[in-house]
Amino acid sequence: MKRRILFICSGNSARSLIAEALLRHYGGEFFEVVSAGTDPTPVDVRAIRALQRFGIPIKGLYSKSLQEVSDQDFDLVITLCNKSHREYVPDAGHGKLISWDFEDPASRHCFRPFYTTVLELSTRIKLFVLVYTKAAKAA
Repeated sequence: MKRRILFICSGNSARSLIAEALLRHYGGEFFEVVSAGTDPTPVDVRAIRALQRFGIPIKGLYSKSLQEVSDQDFDLVITLCNKSHREYVPDAGHGKLISWDFEDPASRHCFRPFYTTVLELSTRIKLFVLVYTKAAKAA
């Protein structure tokens, strides 16, 4: 049975969409993944371009509100910014909460901020999948 994961960020325009796409790509056989925003805004095309540059499928990615997923059950909820961590109010059926604070690529001051964010989230998610699959095999 696949574990259900919800990624939350304030806008659901970049970080949480990137995380959703990456976990589907690297752990799709183990996880069902959704993302949502506490105050959703349109998808940032730079996030989509960065994912495409890495060859990560983007099919089905769109910005959604927490209300759109509030009636769904999740094993794990992962917030990706401090703002969403403060604003998120767990719904019944939403499991354990983890907070990963990643800098907003739209306001980040570095070379290729969206590309860098994909790299950073990719590293974290690959490790997450590795740990989960080892624990699942041991159980």
